[in-house]
Formats: sequence, structure tokens, C-alpha cells
Amino acid sequence: MGKLDELMTSKNNAAESMGAFRGRGEYAVRPQAGGPRPLDPRTQGVSRAREKVVEISIDRIGRDPSQPREEFNEEGLARLAESMKTKGQLQPIRVRWDDSREIYVLLCGERRWRAARMAGMSMMAAVVHEEALNPGEMLALQLIENCLREDLRPVEQAKAFKNLMDRNGWSASQVARELNLVPSVITKALALLELPEDVQERVEQGALAPGTAYEISKIDDDTEQRELVERVVAEKLTRDEVIEEVRMKRDRPARTRRGSQKIEFRTPHGRVIVVPNTPDEVRAALAVAMDQAGTKEQAA
Repeated sequence: MGKLDELMTSKNNAAESMGAFRGRGEYAVRPQAGGPRPLDPRTQGVSRAREKVVEISIDRIGRDPSQPREEFNEEGLARLAESMKTKGQLQPIRVRWDDSREIYVLLCGERRWRAARMAGMSMMAAVVHEEALNPGEMLALQLIENCLREDLRPVEQAKAFKNLMDRNGWSASQVARELNLVPSVITKALALLELPEDVQERVEQGALAPGTAYEISKIDDDTEQRELVERVVAEKLTRDEVIEEVRMKRDRPARTRRGSQKIEFRTPHGRVIVVPNTPDEVRAALAVAMDQAGTKEQAA
């Protein structure tokens, strides 16, 4: 029991035993000789929370396999474990009871739980979530915990957002509302998942900034994405320089997988796009297109 709980319990017991409980957060005692005592300033504006903190044996607590966080920095865990050895557990974890596994499953605080085990602690302070939670609600709680405390790695976070959308049938804007985030945060995170896996790995390793990776995701061609990533890493291009490179690549005809280019003809009546290998193929493609257009016109 913490100091505040001890204070509140002792005040509650003393006040109630004398029939003098005055309401939420305020205590008084019956008037004694010499006039009434003033309210104790330590109890003014203080009330008990609904949720109670309990002590649970650490071997009765297990991780949730659906937890979006997959990896934890060992060095950071070691620092936290050392802190917990000297200062104790400063904040309770949040758990739920799992009948099938007969253990308390972590909702929030897996990092603290891991550090506590490293520190050799036998018990942990925890808030037990009694209400039933569906998988989407559990994921939301875990994601909020990670976002507000120690951020997930960029791609890991993007996968958690996507998982949250899939489980609940939410749009990106709905995820932003539920997590109280700016919609562009969700949009930019999800864009990372459109990049090739090797580029995503560069982001996870810290070699490529998420904001820069988002700009590169605007290029449609995987090969050009990889080429630009290599330049960013080798030449240490700034984000502004990357934005300009992306703009130039998007403005010019895009390469096809065979190495040729799309050629676009703009006319007052619309656009014509041809994907040739040689000038002769351009003329041949246009001729066939004109024939097809004439056939459709006659059929109409």
C-alpha cells in the first residue's frame, strides 16, 4: 500500500469511526473542546480511484501473444531493471484474467514486467481489468500504452495501426480519432507498409528516417525506391532533397519493368499513353489504337 493509500485509509477509518465522513475527498472530526478542528489539507481535493491496485506474483503474469510490440531494447530494459531495483515499481501494470491459461495476461506494461523479472522481483503492483474485452479493444489499450510511453518502432507501429483497422473495420481517420492522433500520423505510418520489405528494414534499423521513407513511398516503382534509398544513405540526402528527387521522378515518364518508358501524348481531347520499346513500336501501337477506336465507333 502506498503512502497516499495509507493516509486515506487511516483518515477514512478515523473519520468513519467517529461518524464524521463529510463526502468525497473531505474529512472532519466532531467538534471538541475549544472549537472544531480545520480540515486536514492533505485530504482536501483527494478521493479514491475506483480501480484498486493489487500485488500479483510475477510468475502468475504472462504476456499477450497479440501484443503489437514484438521486440524490446535489452539495454533499455537493463536500465529500467536497475531503476526498479533501487526505486521500486513506480507505476502499476494493467492485466486481465485469462481462464484458459489460468494466469493474468498483460494489457499494458510488458516492458515493466520484463524489467521486473530481470531485477529479480517476485511481486508486481497491478490493476486488474474486470470487464470483458474483445481483441480490438485489447489491441487499442496496448497500442495506446506503447504510443504514449515509449514509441513502437516505425514499421512496428504502422503494423499495429493496420491491425487495429482490420480487427475493428476502422478507417485511418477512425483510428486517429480513437487514439487522439493527428490523421496524417496514421496516413504516413501506413505508407511505410507499401515499401519493399528491405526498405522497411532500413527504417526499423534507423538508417532511413520515417519521414524520408514516407516521401520515397510516393514513387510507384520498387526499383526506383531502392535506388533512392541507397542514395539517401550513401549521400546523406536531406528530406528536402529527397522531396525534390521524388518530384522529378514523378514528373518524368515512369520506367516499366522492362526498362522502357511510358510516353504520354497530351491532346485537346485527352491523353494517350504508350509503353513502347522502340520508336517503331510507338507508331505501331498508335496505329492499332486508332484501328480499335474506329472499330468501337462503328459498333456504337
